[in-house]
Amino acid sequence: MDDNSPNKKRRKFKRRKEENRLHKDDITVVDTQVAKKAVVATALGNAMEWFDFGIYSYLAATIGKIFFPEMTGSMQLVYSFATFAVAFLVRPIGGMFFGMLGDRLGRKRILAVTLVLMALATLSIGCIPGYATIGITAPILLLVARLVQGFSTGGEYSGAMTFIAESTPDKKRGIMSSGLEVGTLVGYIAGSGIVTLLTFILGSDAMLAWGWRIPFLIAAPIGMIGLYLRSHLDETPAFEAMEKEMNDEAKHVSMKDILIFHKKPLLIGMILVFFYNVVDYTVLTYMPSHLNAVLGYGETTGLLLILIVMFIMIPIVLTMGYFGDRIGNKTIIQGGLIGLILLSVPMFLLIGSGNNALVFIGLLVLAIFLASFQGTMPSLLPSLFFTNVRYGGLAITYNISTSLFGGTAPLLVSWLISVTASRLIPAYYLMLASLIGIVIVTFFFKDTSGKPLRGSPPAVEEAKEIADILKDPEEALWWQEEKEKIDEKIIDES
Repeated sequence: MDDNSPNKKRRKFKRRKEENRLHKDDITVVDTQVAKKAVVATALGNAMEWFDFGIYSYLAATIGKIFFPEMTGSMQLVYSFATFAVAFLVRPIGGMFFGMLGDRLGRKRILAVTLVLMALATLSIGCIPGYATIGITAPILLLVARLVQGFSTGGEYSGAMTFIAESTPDKKRGIMSSGLEVGTLVGYIAGSGIVTLLTFILGSDAMLAWGWRIPFLIAAPIGMIGLYLRSHLDETPAFEAMEKEMNDEAKHVSMKDILIFHKKPLLIGMILVFFYNVVDYTVLTYMPSHLNAVLGYGETTGLLLILIVMFIMIPIVLTMGYFGDRIGNKTIIQGGLIGLILLSVPMFLLIGSGNNALVFIGLLVLAIFLASFQGTMPSLLPSLFFTNVRYGGLAITYNISTSLFGGTAPLLVSWLISVTASRLIPAYYLMLASLIGIVIVTFFFKDTSGKPLRGSPPAVEEAKEIADILKDPEEALWWQEEKEKIDEKIIDES
């Protein structure tokens, strides 16, 4: 009989199942200091992504004048933002490319590549001559740089989530993974803050002449620091364990296999990323424009309020990650979704009141609900997938959903306001996304906070925890039954 026949494969599977028992040596004791270094090194890449996001958003009008001078008035801004938005089109492609490589070659190598590409692309924008110097070539080069940024970003965030989740103790996965979103806030604050400071020091004329290039050039040293930190990291314990135990055929899962045999986590993940990104991009990206263009606030006032709120969010995000480890990510997220359903309209009424104190309260309450997602999603999303498909599956889920719903949120909300003339459109959109989210989270999502990741043995902070885990090995390997069902489906299809 052929060695690859279904019966032969079933016997091999049965033998693996019988041998798949938890042993003391299987349990990983994580060095907390090493884990913290992993958080810093990966969060730096995420900070760079949002640093670029911040400087490009704040310099959009200047970039329009430099690269699209033949356009007039608001069309310069439209073309500038269109060049920015095009990066979202290639994010899914970059996610699939780097995600599959990350599951084959390791998380560490791919994260080094994506960081270098991001840094070089951002640096190159600061070096491109303007339209007045090289004509139509200037906006073309800007477009190419944005495409490279989008392509590399597609593999960066999903890889960073995977790396941190696989490098931390199970009981501290939430608090440590929340550091990734601290990187988001720090990057955005730094980017927008540097642009604001340079504009104040240099003045508008100098910024238009040459000062706008400085924030982009800063990407080079940030990238080098990040590359140094990442090059001194070890590969994640979960990936190394998989490398030892699985043959090449089992490790190298194709894109087709992910789409066929892991449909449920892909779909659940896309809904989770949907409401997360709608809230994220509406509160942090759209709100400055809403305050300025819709409500008539001065541009400086609106930006300052958002920056203060983001500063306050940093400890709140870490707190949400901490309590996610204690009472479960699912509970924290449900609380945030219910809060948005009940309070989105009242908070937008406060934001539209014209009173700065009430505006600040409205923004802060929405930011707290957003923080409930930022503190939990980086540890939750990687837990949806098994180790051999985690990077690839997460990259597909995150980037497709982000491209469809995250980048389009500000555009959709702005268009709906122009059509309906209702200032409460953002609140209704947040409520709709949250209603969909609460159904999926409540009925279709299984909370795994504090438990080992799917496909991985337990990871503990201290060796003394091993004895307790070995008392209940079935609980420690809670994912085995699910994995066996997937393996049987693969055998049936072969």
